[in-house]
Amino acid sequence: MKSDKLIYTLAFTMILSSMSATMFNIVLPKMAAEFQLTYAQVSWVSAIYSLIYAIGSAIYSKLADLIKLKSLVTFGILFFCIGSLIGLVSGAFWMVLLGRILQACGAAVIPAMAMIVPIRFFAERRGWALGITATGLAIGGTIGPVVSATLVSFAHWRWLFCLPLLLVVTLPFYRKYLNDEQGKGGKLDWIGGGLLACTVAGLLLTLTFENGLSAAMSAAALLLFVVRIHKATSPFVNPSLFRNVDYSLGLAIAVMGVSVGYCLLLLTPQLLADVHDLSPGLIGFIMVPGAAVSALLGRKAGKLADAKGNSTLLAIASVLLFVCFSLMYLFSLGGSPVLVAVFLIFGNVGLMFFQIALSNTISRTLPNEQTGIGMGLLSMLNFLSGAIATGIYSKIVDHGASFSLNPFVEEKNSYVYGNIYFVLTLAVLGIWIVYRVRFGSRTGERG
Repeated sequence: MKSDKLIYTLAFTMILSSMSATMFNIVLPKMAAEFQLTYAQVSWVSAIYSLIYAIGSAIYSKLADLIKLKSLVTFGILFFCIGSLIGLVSGAFWMVLLGRILQACGAAVIPAMAMIVPIRFFAERRGWALGITATGLAIGGTIGPVVSATLVSFAHWRWLFCLPLLLVVTLPFYRKYLNDEQGKGGKLDWIGGGLLACTVAGLLLTLTFENGLSAAMSAAALLLFVVRIHKATSPFVNPSLFRNVDYSLGLAIAVMGVSVGYCLLLLTPQLLADVHDLSPGLIGFIMVPGAAVSALLGRKAGKLADAKGNSTLLAIASVLLFVCFSLMYLFSLGGSPVLVAVFLIFGNVGLMFFQIALSNTISRTLPNEQTGIGMGLLSMLNFLSGAIATGIYSKIVDHGASFSLNPFVEEKNSYVYGNIYFVLTLAVLGIWIVYRVRFGSRTGERG
């Protein structure tokens, strides 16, 4: 079917996008040495990409309500490729930074697409479509570090900019399979969008550099944004969106779920290094099975949501996450690292199931005219939740713990990890209860 080819094209795009987001992290020390800069300075290669990516996903989603999706995708992918070309031929650090900025300006269309295409083109198979895009994301996350490490082992790090150029091959498919449906038209509230961008930028800068000025800027921009959306004739976000109780509660559950799930990506490598004393290479090897199994089960998760309903899929996700954190709390702190790899399979699959079920649920709380910006805000909040969780978990680990909630743990440096896993086990149970009370007992919520 034509629409099936569209979703598989989007899945391929998601693979390259998720790879591009993190592949430069491993070469930052090499950049610092080559350009004679500090690590903090070259870290902007990743930080500026993340900042623009988060803001851009919401802006593209809003634009998708106003103009043709085909035009947005064409613009985004071409911009992404232009940035990649500039980075590939860069001879100075400012060119590398410019390349990453342009890449992010274009790549931000991809998370917007991942939310909007399943809703607009797969009304009866929405869960299946979300599962396909989640599979693409999982595959990219699995092979990204491997591809990046392999490439820089025999070629210069600039060739990392070459991989995203493969996105050019997707353009003819998007031009063919996306229809010419026009958006509702109108003007974009650039002032409101700018204030939202300042809010997000200030928050991310605060989390990254612990700067009081950026925190104040973020708070002030948020206040002005709230005023703006209540005063503007055509606001960037209609205030009625947040008066939609189901949508607002769905966003809150998403923030809590992503914050809990992010522990798997952040704390587990630290645990393996601090407690099990493993090298980065072995840590990466342990993280792969969970991501690989997630990629294999993405389609099945989507089909299950369509057949049995989102509440069933989220219940399974909650059980898997509960099992993962419980086992990590009980056994991983003194057992074999192989156990951690096994436990992560439960956690990674559970997190993917959770995101598919909740994205599907939230999409059904939105009227058609607010689908773009509504799902765009979800995408942006998912990213921000991960960033905020990173700061919180890092500070907790740095502070350490003087006692253990697990009586069988003897190593003091593992106390803090066990305590976190115990709290997150309870958090998963709480999230499921909240979802069940609000959404789980409804009929007709399949797909």
